[in-house]
Amino acid sequence: MKALVTGAPGWLGTRLVEILLERGVEVKCLVFPGADLALLQKMGVGIVIGDLSRKESLTGACKGVDVVFHCAGLIHPRRISDLYSSNVSGTENMLAEAMASNVKKFVYVSSNSVAGINVSREKLMDEEDPPRPYMHYGNSKYRAEELVNSAFRRGDINTSIIRPCWFYGIRQPERQTTFFRMIKKGNPIIFGDGRNLRSMSYIDNVVEALILAAEKSASAGGTYWVADEKPYPTLEIYSTIAGILGVRDFKPRFVPSFVSNMCQAADLILQACGCYIKEIHVAGEMDKDIACSIDKAKKELGYEPKIGLEEGMRRSIEWCRANGISI
Repeated sequence: MKALVTGAPGWLGTRLVEILLERGVEVKCLVFPGADLALLQKMGVGIVIGDLSRKESLTGACKGVDVVFHCAGLIHPRRISDLYSSNVSGTENMLAEAMASNVKKFVYVSSNSVAGINVSREKLMDEEDPPRPYMHYGNSKYRAEELVNSAFRRGDINTSIIRPCWFYGIRQPERQTTFFRMIKKGNPIIFGDGRNLRSMSYIDNVVEALILAAEKSASAGGTYWVADEKPYPTLEIYSTIAGILGVRDFKPRFVPSFVSNMCQAADLILQACGCYIKEIHVAGEMDKDIACSIDKAKKELGYEPKIGLEEGMRRSIEWCRANGISI
């Protein structure tokens, strides 16, 4: 297999490159102009400089490639319009280049935000549920999914879509480290009662699903939820991290759900004006149930998540400490 990975040196893309190389796959990366190339150069992968929002900059990027893993995407934008130029136009341009180069498989990394939030705690989301995109980010990923599915339906290219949930794992970005620091203080804010369910996606589990989607013929045209074996109550997530960090007096501050709902309403108004404030957006969804079933991925891909919450968080924290990142 010869693979092109977009989204490196980002969190998921870099880990995917590492594991592909371990398995003997020839890899090159499409890297945004100005990105830090040091780690990728150390890995010895091919590097192509290109801006996903500029179609002409992608010419030749997929030459000689069997599989494109399109991991690049924008989650927290400066402006709402950036979500669409990156996630929608960027995917459209990458698809066009892959088709022009006769790539055999296009694996797209989508998001749980395409499906929104659970209609009830008792019903896990699955692939048969109608899309209910959450805010503009969810809508941008949904529109990108539609581009991928349309290309498959036309017979232009073989595709698969992977929907991970809340990422965690090594090489975490600063926002995740900030989350750990908040918990280490012993009194983090929890919106609601902490019983709301969240599906979590350990990064190595996601990488495994991406590779299976590229390899399995049954995945053609399929969309798959990918997460840990089961969803976790929010309080369990926080408590697990606190335990690993050695927090002795863990006393979360429980804030009524209506505060989160107020943040959600403010987020809607801000986004309608084209503005985005990360802290308000995150607070607006932290008391919601965002939990999925992975049965389809297990059945059709043979996906079996090997890492669960405690081990995954332990590895994340150990990676931070080994790399001099203070928590």
